[in-house]
Amino acid sequence: MKPRSLAIIALFVAAIIYGVTFTIAKEVMNIHIKPFGFIFLRVGGAMLVFWILGLFVTGEKPIEKSDYKRIVLAAFFGVGLNMLAFFKGLSYTTPISASVIMVTTPILVLIFSSIIIREKIPNFRIIGVIIGLVGAILLIMYGHASEDDASNRTLGNILVFINAASYAMYLVLVKKLIVKYHPIIFVKWLYLAGFLFVFPFGISEFLEVSWQEMPTDIYVKAGFVVLFTTCVTYLFNLFALSKLKPTTVSVFIYLQPVIASIYALIVGSDQLNFTKIGASLLIFLGVFLVTRQPKIAGN
Repeated sequence: MKPRSLAIIALFVAAIIYGVTFTIAKEVMNIHIKPFGFIFLRVGGAMLVFWILGLFVTGEKPIEKSDYKRIVLAAFFGVGLNMLAFFKGLSYTTPISASVIMVTTPILVLIFSSIIIREKIPNFRIIGVIIGLVGAILLIMYGHASEDDASNRTLGNILVFINAASYAMYLVLVKKLIVKYHPIIFVKWLYLAGFLFVFPFGISEFLEVSWQEMPTDIYVKAGFVVLFTTCVTYLFNLFALSKLKPTTVSVFIYLQPVIASIYALIVGSDQLNFTKIGASLLIFLGVFLVTRQPKIAGN
């Protein structure tokens, strides 16, 4: 299988994981673990996993001193600010509202890519981003979500938008780094720097957790966020970024509302209608256009 095809499959898997994480993380936070305490657990746990995996990676190129500054910057946007803003925002708003804001990420990636790395964006990819955005908004507008689970929707949505912009910046910043280093070598330093950012915000809430009173299913869900939402998705995204453009990677965020709707249908909390079918088709069309291989060289 071609590397490009593997990268797209990796992005689909990551999108599925992210899609279910909105609900899983919401169930864990506030009652059992406060948002910043959850981020402390997530980043700290992932850091340990990556550093343990790093022990088995030998003979790879070490990080050059000149790149540490860029890694710290990427950690601030891709781990620190990104995760702190997202989990805090999600605790204030609903998963559906949060996903509305998240679909702005590909647009922000387009802007940052053209400014920072002077990436030339083909017209069909711009059209694909817009089509996917329209489909995602339509799907979310007609989704059913409980409004009782939003304590401060405005503040929550602002924080989620900060998260979206932060993640978009991260995708652009790491593009040049990930082609130079082994993914594990890169990400272990990324998460070490990220942990230093989240430590002062999350340590107090982490120490407040009553572990002995937590139900077993909450342990499982917290473990899912650490191992799958963090470790697996970050490695998959890094692999995809090494083969594809940041714009292509970011557009897979559009799949998250589709996955959320499919999950809702499976558990019987939502119903299928023509609007949702049409919106989903628009999203998949947008993804197809953005991931389509141009006739000229490039991704």
